[in-house]
Amino acid sequence: MRRDSVFISPNSSVGDIRAAVTFGRQVGSSARVFGYILAMSSRKRKKMMDVGAESHFVQMVQWLAMESAAEIEQMAERRKRMRSGDPERSGETIVDLSIADHRPGMGGRALVTFVRRKKNKPMPWHRIRTGSPVVVSAWPDDDGSTLQGVVSKRKHDSLEVALDHCPDGSQFRIDLTADEVTRQRQLAAINTAMNSRGRLGKLRDILMGISEPTFHPQPPEVHLTTELNASQREAVRFALAANDLAIIHGPPGTGKTTTVVELIVQAVQKGQRVLACAPSNTAVDNLLARLVAKGQKVVRIGHPARVAEGLRHHTLDGLAENHESTSVIREMYREAENLFRKAGKWTRHRPVRGEKSALRDEARTLQRHAREMERHAIDDILSRAKIICATTTFNEDLLEDRWFDMVVIDEACQCTEPGAWVPILRSEKIVLSGDHKQLPPTVLSRDAAQQGFAISLLERQMKQYGDTVNRLLNVQYRMHKDIMTFSSDYFYDRKLIADDSVIGHLLTDFETIEPSELTRHPVVFIDSAGAGWDEELEPEGLSKLNRQEAHLIVAKAGQLIEAGMLPEDIAIIAPYAAQVRYLRDQLNPLPRCSGIEVDTVDGFQGREKEAVLISTVRSNETGEIGFLGDQRRMNVAITRARRKLIVVGDSATLGGNEFFQKLLEYFQNHGQYRSVFQESVG
Repeated sequence: MRRDSVFISPNSSVGDIRAAVTFGRQVGSSARVFGYILAMSSRKRKKMMDVGAESHFVQMVQWLAMESAAEIEQMAERRKRMRSGDPERSGETIVDLSIADHRPGMGGRALVTFVRRKKNKPMPWHRIRTGSPVVVSAWPDDDGSTLQGVVSKRKHDSLEVALDHCPDGSQFRIDLTADEVTRQRQLAAINTAMNSRGRLGKLRDILMGISEPTFHPQPPEVHLTTELNASQREAVRFALAANDLAIIHGPPGTGKTTTVVELIVQAVQKGQRVLACAPSNTAVDNLLARLVAKGQKVVRIGHPARVAEGLRHHTLDGLAENHESTSVIREMYREAENLFRKAGKWTRHRPVRGEKSALRDEARTLQRHAREMERHAIDDILSRAKIICATTTFNEDLLEDRWFDMVVIDEACQCTEPGAWVPILRSEKIVLSGDHKQLPPTVLSRDAAQQGFAISLLERQMKQYGDTVNRLLNVQYRMHKDIMTFSSDYFYDRKLIADDSVIGHLLTDFETIEPSELTRHPVVFIDSAGAGWDEELEPEGLSKLNRQEAHLIVAKAGQLIEAGMLPEDIAIIAPYAAQVRYLRDQLNPLPRCSGIEVDTVDGFQGREKEAVLISTVRSNETGEIGFLGDQRRMNVAITRARRKLIVVGDSATLGGNEFFQKLLEYFQNHGQYRSVFQESVG
């Protein structure tokens, strides 16, 4: 076995080596690029790093290998379903599509809009989001040709995909695909972090608990550009005073991103350059939009198709389109193309010896100069920017050797630790923002998640340093106090406070909503115990659903609309994809319910609605609740609601879990607690 081609070290166990070899086989030659990460001599690494820190980095590489294997296995299973059953059931594939429109996009890309070929057939529930990497291919007769693309826009009845060119054909399918490039960037970041000295080496040691973070003895003077509450002001001041690391802990509705944006503005006013990141394109766009609204000079890097359409003129591609040298560059490319065409053109008369070769040489020279001018234009744009926004796994080469006074990672709990190291490599100091009491990073490999891969860098630093590096935002501006209080008590040590503007707000505050028992109370739990509303596996056994719960949820949503609510102000959340699909099927024939959003907990992270209905689904004789037992998922679900929260579940099944037992007690003491026998499903 060659040590320069797989992830091993002189101290690797047999299991480590097996995982490395498996990974090498799965990703092929790309694994060799990173082979030296663990193959470098143990003696050399120990001069740079603590042994415990080294072990942690080795473990991260192994987790990435396990995640890659899980993703490949998932894709293989998807292909199997494509052959044997309903290919759309997983939510990762949409078939029987046609092209409704196509138009040119930035960077010479084609923006192609796909819709259902049969107009009366709705789009299925799916996991394909804006920014997702996808493969477009022919359907149902797959000829083997595919196009890699990125989803640039998602609507309820269409998907727009950025492709190199518009595909030929009349019927297509779209599949989610693995993003191996992202994993390679993470591996490269791990390698750099392991081998670094100087400032980066010091930051690494602080993040590994080897050295202690430090702070300025005197808090910096802050002249705010935004009206902030006391905890938000303290978080900004604290983060500015940090020399190495600060955490802004933002529970639901506490204005975390508002605080982060003010921090970035304050840093820029002090002459600092900031790299503002988040793990998702949606979160980065949110940062970008708010910074632009504050009049900041921001450049968004990354694939333009992954950026919200209204913000694309702030992308590097968009700014380059309007750069002062762009017209000259385009003219040079056009002239080069004309020269190549002239050199290849057949003429009746024999050309002068060497004439065509000279034309091609001249064309290549023009192209070379045009590319140099493009690089200078990009360098000029990036150099002028005080703030650069990007996802955490941006293309390192684009920023060359640029260094930032501060790197901010918003929603830091949503990315695995290897992803966080990509921006950290360029930082003088790090600010992490998020809430480790909400959803953890998405990890496909159960084994890797159980071993610790689902623990974000922010969560690890909270466990390591606690309040030494952390400031909590404690005033929330979203929820009625009765919706907020359970989460405050259970997750946040009773430290959350409802702002006066929301503390008692109700649906009946809206003039259009009719006062009733349904609309006057902020919280209700509807208990299905004893009703025989058992859960079931959907066909093919991939996910769970509860039809009776769904019918009740749809009925309650209908009652809210009858009371005067707009469908757009209502959300229905279910933990299982099968229940989401079934709920959508029940709502589709009801025109009055058009506009109600139905999705999993993950789909509503970071969002809010005036009324939220939650179907817990699980109802069985053994008290088994599966991943519903992840308390953070319910924390996210119940804190999406502003004025009305309705939860439907079987107390006999849920009550065996300590968390749900406390939640049920809370509903009994602070809200309405009703039985399904008191309800009418219409």
